Amino acid sequence: MSEIVALLQTIRPLVSKTTLRQMSHVLYGLLVTTRRITMLELSRWTERGGSYRTLQRWYHNGLPWLPVMWCFFTQQLWHAEHEYIAAGDEVVVGKAGHETYGLGRFFSGLQQRVIPGLSFFVFSLMDVQERQSYPLHVAQVIKAEPEAKSKVKVLKAKPEQRRVGRPKGSKNKTGNPPRLSPELVRIQPMLQAFLNILRGVVRVSYLALDGHFGNYPSAWLVVQAGLHLISKLRHDAALYEPFAGKYRGRGPHPKYGPKVDVRRMKKKYLHSDTVADGIRTQIYQATLLNKEFAFPLNIVVMLKTNLTTQAQAHVILFTTDLKLAADKVIAFYSLRFQIEFNFRDAKQYWGLEDFMNVKEVAVTNAANLAFFMVNFSASLLKRFQRLNPEFSLLDLKAHYRGCRYVAETLKFLPQKPEPILLADIFEQIARLGMIHPAFDPAPTS
Repeated sequence: MSEIVALLQTIRPLVSKTTLRQMSHVLYGLLVTTRRITMLELSRWTERGGSYRTLQRWYHNGLPWLPVMWCFFTQQLWHAEHEYIAAGDEVVVGKAGHETYGLGRFFSGLQQRVIPGLSFFVFSLMDVQERQSYPLHVAQVIKAEPEAKSKVKVLKAKPEQRRVGRPKGSKNKTGNPPRLSPELVRIQPMLQAFLNILRGVVRVSYLALDGHFGNYPSAWLVVQAGLHLISKLRHDAALYEPFAGKYRGRGPHPKYGPKVDVRRMKKKYLHSDTVADGIRTQIYQATLLNKEFAFPLNIVVMLKTNLTTQAQAHVILFTTDLKLAADKVIAFYSLRFQIEFNFRDAKQYWGLEDFMNVKEVAVTNAANLAFFMVNFSASLLKRFQRLNPEFSLLDLKAHYRGCRYVAETLKFLPQKPEPILLADIFEQIARLGMIHPAFDPAPTS
């Protein structure tokens, strides 16, 4: 418990003393319990002062989560000499009932269907050297109510007939901003708030998003925010070389050259060619055009061929940065998957799918708490992983649960053992449930 209180002192300027004390009990209960993460379950494992009513007050008290996440990250997890990129993705959790704030129907990637539940969009910072994701901004996705359809029949006026050809005085529309979908309209203020808190501290040049955002409106949104997008195109995306012929002197200047077959690309675009375990991997890089985008794209094609069956598969990655090397495009996009591990940990260990709160403030606190624990546990794990790099979250929870048992057992003794013996007791009991035990000289109670 002492190290939890010590780590929480980093956010002391942002919350009240009472809120900080209540939060320490909540975090301790999260680290100890192995069952569903609800307020009632947490209150069963907390020490004196962490009653159900205390936890309930904390859950219904609004917190400035973005500054809290940022302050903890900069004080405990940030390395000034490391390179960082940003990543974003949506996580959907299933919920039953009808009263939970923001309840709707969202597409679940895990179940590959639309389910009733809650949706949260998360922006994270990715440490390129450590290959670790740190979620910082969590915002709930609230879908607008569909407009009621009018039952009154409206007579459509006949379109006005005009002459064939382009109207006189009309202008090209290529420079106009694209029409953003309701999803991108919701994401735009989230991205701006995320970038505002990074400004002047962490320099980020790239935002990695999955293939769902591999389109022109998403790329335009990211570029307008001052970043370069790294994403994935559809496997059948139409790509063209820039026109390199001579202008014939009539009509508009040609923009598009020959269409590119990504499985038969020219040798001049080949970046690397390797063979391993009967699989040939060819990586191509080229600056190509797509008719949906108003600007050229830095395209990286990964083509894999089974040398036995000659079966082929390919992936088309792209970035709006025309100078970024192919190796970094692949590395940055693959790094994006680390945010999926954040989602897994938040659901499996920190209660993202378990909370039963229904009010807006309580739902916001429960979701942000789950992602705050992803960063908080990463800070705790570093101490143990210095001695054993394989030390995991299961080992961390086993450690705190064992220390909780020891603390309760010691209350029955007429006299506490000597400090040296007490440290040995904490060490041995805390190691019982661990898969990868690591010696920790300091007791946690």
